[in-house]
Amino acid sequence: MAGPKVSGRDAFSAAWTDVLAATGYVASGHDDLRAELDGLAAMLTSVLADDPFDPARAERVGAALVDLRFLAAESLAGTIELIGNRFSGDRVPRVQAAVTAGFVRAAQSRIFSEQEALRRSALEARDGAESARRSSEARFRAMFTSAAVGIGITDTRGRLLEVNSAMGSMLDYQPEQLLGLDLVDFLHPDDPPDLRSFFNEMAAGERDHYRIERRFRKRDGSPLWTNVTVSLVRDDDGTPQYLVGMVEDNTERHVLSEQLRYQANHDHLTGLGNRALFTERLHAAFGGSVGQRVGLCYLDLDGFKAINDTLGHVVGDQLLVEVGRRLDQLVSAPSRLVARMGGDEFVVLVEHTEGMAELVDLAERILAEIAAPVRVGGHRLTVSASIGLVERSVFAASPAETMRDADVTLHWAKVDGKNRWASYDPERNAREIARITLSHAMPAALEHEEFYVDYQPIVSLSDGALLGVEALVRWAHPEFGRLGPDRFIGLAEETGLIVPLGLWVLETACRQAMKWHDADRAPFVSVNLAARQVAEPGLVADVSAIIERVGIPPSSLQLELTESAIMGTTGEPLSALRRLVDMGVRIAIDDFGTGYSNLAYLRHLPVHALKVAGSFVAGLRAGAAESVDARIVTALVSLAHTLRLDVIAEGVETGEQAELLTRIGADSAQGWLYAKPGPPEDVEPWLR
Repeated sequence: MAGPKVSGRDAFSAAWTDVLAATGYVASGHDDLRAELDGLAAMLTSVLADDPFDPARAERVGAALVDLRFLAAESLAGTIELIGNRFSGDRVPRVQAAVTAGFVRAAQSRIFSEQEALRRSALEARDGAESARRSSEARFRAMFTSAAVGIGITDTRGRLLEVNSAMGSMLDYQPEQLLGLDLVDFLHPDDPPDLRSFFNEMAAGERDHYRIERRFRKRDGSPLWTNVTVSLVRDDDGTPQYLVGMVEDNTERHVLSEQLRYQANHDHLTGLGNRALFTERLHAAFGGSVGQRVGLCYLDLDGFKAINDTLGHVVGDQLLVEVGRRLDQLVSAPSRLVARMGGDEFVVLVEHTEGMAELVDLAERILAEIAAPVRVGGHRLTVSASIGLVERSVFAASPAETMRDADVTLHWAKVDGKNRWASYDPERNAREIARITLSHAMPAALEHEEFYVDYQPIVSLSDGALLGVEALVRWAHPEFGRLGPDRFIGLAEETGLIVPLGLWVLETACRQAMKWHDADRAPFVSVNLAARQVAEPGLVADVSAIIERVGIPPSSLQLELTESAIMGTTGEPLSALRRLVDMGVRIAIDDFGTGYSNLAYLRHLPVHALKVAGSFVAGLRAGAAESVDARIVTALVSLAHTLRLDVIAEGVETGEQAELLTRIGADSAQGWLYAKPGPPEDVEPWLR
């Protein structure tokens, strides 16, 4: 047998490495593969040279290629071709056949082994999946059956396919009784139909889940309040197949929530709506359509505080309950609300009015209803109410402005005498606002010297000589212009500013009188005192200090008090007047005849003069000497002279009035016939 011809084992190994690297994946490095193939090349060389020929060793070379993971047909083909090209001799085909046989058997064995492993894995996977499925179904069934949450499964038409025990208990049915029924049969009839749209969207595949609060109807018809979460189950093609609903019973929580909401929006004493509910409804009314009008009747009880203070809060509360009941019975309607705002205040909201006449009619009926006697705690009580009315378009003002105007109008009803209604008047409100504005501006006005004093002459009726002047305070307001005392004196008395303002007027008038006194032209100056000033403990000291500071003779000062103020003077105020008289100051009663004088008391007062009210003087005219006004003035003059008091007539505007006053016997007069009030310069001609 001819031996092999080898061109070189190293060259064969190198070429073999290149062939295998080109036909398969080399897991190890190129050098490591070369080392592996060197051993196999040596084995091939020995097989070609061995005698006898042993094909088994050549087969192991083919199997080794499979072990090295060169499983591609190209790897085997390249190897066989390389053996044929690199070796020679009659054994080369037999070696090639043996290598091929070893490669094929090894490859088949590997494939069979891998197939068996795959089969075992598939079987194990199938057994595991089946076991998992059974476990999953068991868990789902246990959860479905035993869950505290209600679970229902329907088809896309709403037909119940599965219902668990919890869901059956919620609806008061056995689960099997519900199967095949339509879900819509259990929906509450009072729920809006559009809630069904969510289910329809899921059945059409337009959404995959939703959550909603809705009512169901139990077997006995009572409502079941629930939170429902619904999920869509699709088939392999994505077509909607089932709807799974998770239902949580929150009836108890809903009832509690409604109770809390009711308590938050209703008065605990009367059961009427409270301020919160009224405010909510009022704002909702103002969100209405064009042309809608609303009305408010804002009322409180007259004299309720006296009932509370004398009979106790228990009786007062029972009275409020009865008033609330009457209002509720009289007024309540779908478009009306009666609410208790607190204390003894109630409000009626009319959401759609046809005009003020409707509110007036309602207010009249409310007044009549409340005026009916009430039997409370053994007492027969009769109360009245004051009501403020506001009626307007929802676009005419805001809710807050409307409520403010109702509050203001209620105040007007109180001021106007109680047991009545008053309607909102923009002009009156503007006057009230101006009044408040003046009240707040007055303290700064005194500091900024916005006040000034005009003087009106007091003239002797016998010869026309100037006897004195009355000092009249004015306010040069930067916004409202020149204001007379009728615009602000009442405010000054209410706020207490009349005391510093009065002292300022007194000192200003005394300083002006002192200027005339220094020029030997000394009329007395008459200054008005308010009742509040007379009651001040420091009045005498203040007047004395001004007289001393200015240097004016006390006899040049006359203080005027209204009839009502001086007639109510007793105790310390009366003592103060007497001390002023002892100082030499004159005292006059202003507007005499307009009050209710106690003539017996009058003779004991320290008074020097009476000023007859201009209302009586206005009725005097030529040829009317026997008129009622003339007789009154005659009586007043006679009374004054009997008490040895001077008589000053106010408001003289015509010569006829002056002539008649002279005949009656009045001593002096002031009025537009002689001069209007004006600055000190206007008095100068009289002094000359």
